[in-house]
Amino acid sequence: MKIAVPTANGLVCPHFGHCETFTFVEVESDGKTLGSIMTSEPPPHEPGVLPRWLKEQNVDVVIAGGMGMRAQQIFSQAGIKVLVGVQEGSPEAIVKKFLSGTLDTGANLCDH
Repeated sequence: MKIAVPTANGLVCPHFGHCETFTFVEVESDGKTLGSIMTSEPPPHEPGVLPRWLKEQNVDVVIAGGMGMRAQQIFSQAGIKVLVGVQEGSPEAIVKKFLSGTLDTGANLCDH
């Protein structure tokens, strides 16, 4: 499994489309252990570009603070799971909580 977290200054970015980088976390086959972790600068933000780019990166799950409904629809059509409302934390800590079932998500931090 490959999980993408939009980040700024090493922490989850509150707005998916305005992040500085994406942190990609590979999860080992046991579904509990973190594998490789890398960051990548995304292409310029335009409607629909980031979901297509993340699909090309073989992402299975996106965990974000906030995300517009159109992006969420594109991910859903591509079979990519989206979790929004994550308030804070490093990508590694967020993914560990997700894998253990203890990740708190709240309201979508994006209003469009």
